Amino acid sequence: MNFTNIARKRFAVREFADKPVKEEDILKILDAARIAPSACNYQPVHFVVLRDEIQKELVCSTYDGEWLQKAPVIIVVCGDYGLSWKRPHDGKDHCEIDVAIAVDHLTLAAADLGLGTCWVCNFDTEKCGEYIHLPERLGAIALIPLGYPVQEADMDRHVETRRDLEQVVHWDRF
Repeated sequence: MNFTNIARKRFAVREFADKPVKEEDILKILDAARIAPSACNYQPVHFVVLRDEIQKELVCSTYDGEWLQKAPVIIVVCGDYGLSWKRPHDGKDHCEIDVAIAVDHLTLAAADLGLGTCWVCNFDTEKCGEYIHLPERLGAIALIPLGYPVQEADMDRHVETRRDLEQVVHWDRF
């Protein structure tokens, strides 16, 4: 499948089939995320893979939505704020940008393998960090449920749900 089709295939999945995800597929997806670029190649991204039901239940309690618990796998994507690059002239921390790039690789790799994901950011990051025993310099940034989607992606949904290219592209100046 070409890249644009993979990007069109990826969507926010909130309903998963009751089917386990093969460990080899999880590892392929994590490897795609691992090779994502990061500012100055500092690589501040970590992945905590949850398959244990008790551990998943604890982490899911940090989010207000029952559907998350039904995902066969939940990946907690974390950033190491002690390691991430800070822009010298204003101190801008690129940790969350680096995590976002890795998550994008992860979600697209999952879509390529026929798996679904959803980017969840509305959760209690501190409690989540406690439940997965994160060191103090790390932060839980996103929860990524992973599994086989019940529904297929509408490959043409972007025609109506995204602004036209002319509305978002500016040549030489805004």
